[in-house]
Amino acid sequence: MYILTAEHHFDSAHFLKGYQGKCANIHGHRWRVVAEVEGEKLFSEGQLRDMVVDFGDLKRDVKKMADHYDHSLIIEAGSMRKETLSFLKEDGFNIIEVDFRPTAERFASKFYEELENMGYRVKRIYVYETPTNCAIYERQGG
Repeated sequence: MYILTAEHHFDSAHFLKGYQGKCANIHGHRWRVVAEVEGEKLFSEGQLRDMVVDFGDLKRDVKKMADHYDHSLIIEAGSMRKETLSFLKEDGFNIIEVDFRPTAERFASKFYEELENMGYRVKRIYVYETPTNCAIYERQGG
């Protein structure tokens, strides 16, 4: 089995609605996304001969996923008063609403699904909130 990794990072803020502790407040992270894709065989001919995937494509796709969230405030839909959200958007802030609580665990599963939908055979995704703490998503039984 061959395993390839690509990584990229993004800086953003978030908060966890309903959380009892510091993370209930808006705070920022330098998120680091590490994607592992796998393949049992290498291409036997053409431009991809002796490769699992084109590293350039994999790096571009991981970067595109991460860059979408860069320098934004990521919020769970419905977690902020409509008026507050409206004022922030009117003032030009980059607000991204997601349909999940914006935790490292949920981002790991989201990035896994996005890469899988792009046609990659994803082994696992690591999402670091800090340099030493990460969540890992790996689909079982697939």
